[in-house]
Amino acid sequence: MDATPYILSIDHLLSEEERLTWTAARDFCERRVAPVIERHYEAATFPRELIPEFAEMGFLGAPLVGYGCAGMGPVAYGLTMIELERQDSGIRSFCSVQSALAMWPIYAYGDEAQKERWLPGMAAGETIGCFGLTEPNSGSDPGSMRTHAVQDGPGGDYILNGQKFWITNSPIADVAVVWAKTIDHGSDAPVIRGFLIERGMPGFSTPETKGKLSLRASITGEIVLSDVRVPKANLLPGVRGLKGPLGCLTQARYGIGWGAIGAAMGVYERARTYTLDRVQFGQPIAGFQLTQQKLVELHNEIGKGLLLAYHFGRLKESGKLTPVQVSYLKRDNVRMALEAARTARSMLGGNGIMGEFHIMRHVCNLETVFTYEGTHEIHTLAIGRALTGIAAFK
Repeated sequence: MDATPYILSIDHLLSEEERLTWTAARDFCERRVAPVIERHYEAATFPRELIPEFAEMGFLGAPLVGYGCAGMGPVAYGLTMIELERQDSGIRSFCSVQSALAMWPIYAYGDEAQKERWLPGMAAGETIGCFGLTEPNSGSDPGSMRTHAVQDGPGGDYILNGQKFWITNSPIADVAVVWAKTIDHGSDAPVIRGFLIERGMPGFSTPETKGKLSLRASITGEIVLSDVRVPKANLLPGVRGLKGPLGCLTQARYGIGWGAIGAAMGVYERARTYTLDRVQFGQPIAGFQLTQQKLVELHNEIGKGLLLAYHFGRLKESGKLTPVQVSYLKRDNVRMALEAARTARSMLGGNGIMGEFHIMRHVCNLETVFTYEGTHEIHTLAIGRALTGIAAFK
């Protein structure tokens, strides 16, 4: 952490490698991301020039082993997510999608030929991936997806049709991991399978989503599939059913649970500095009781969120982390970060909405993070089901 005082620290719990990773990620993000992020947010552009540097830092495919990936442990990976999102949720989203939603399914569900073909280039930032699950009429209920694949004879190619929506990175993606319903030969029941759709395949397009007021420094688009012919070799052989895409989302949500802490740290540190410098009624406004109460609440919630992430990181390291625990992590830390950003914004008064102070950008971004990759409400119900044994989704 920086010179801003935090009464609770996890530094003593980290290995030397984890501390070095955290420091390197922080230094890189302050040096390369901080100077350009506000400009890109205002222009609604993504800093593509940084992709090779993200790769050099090991941010792309960070938790994966081999194929040019950094092989970071779960805690070290989480610490990099903190620093990326301390700057901007859209920057963390790019690296998170590339790693957890595009590279991880190839790594976990793909065959060796698919891994060798795609993962080295993705780790190097030379190949960009995206993840196609959400549809215009299918969000929290992915089992209701309409995108479908029909096999052109036993052992033949698949023909895919459908549309995916709210897809991070799709307009710049070279490969899309798309989930679709198909009926295997010899079966009457549709099953969800994963397909690797390549840029340039006829019928595959990725129009960009315009007009966003959140995550403006992240590229979002659609995936449109119109009779796209996909070779059988592009079918992910290692998984069938919803556990495929849900397994990917569990990986991504874990990183979000860490990243949100970075956004909270960023707004807390900005609010603390501002209130120490801002003088009203003859003293810094940090000297007023209500301001100190707000700073204490922000500080304490960040500490608890950091401990929660660290605890679940060690569980993941030992192979014991469950999907419902990831829901716990994502739900609570994103809620905490959004509330922290709103509070910090109020502490700056009118200046809180100005881009130069960076807080309003975090507020807007976190409104999206609160919703995507499982809404706050859906994670609440997932935890409720675990506590009661009763599914309340319907």
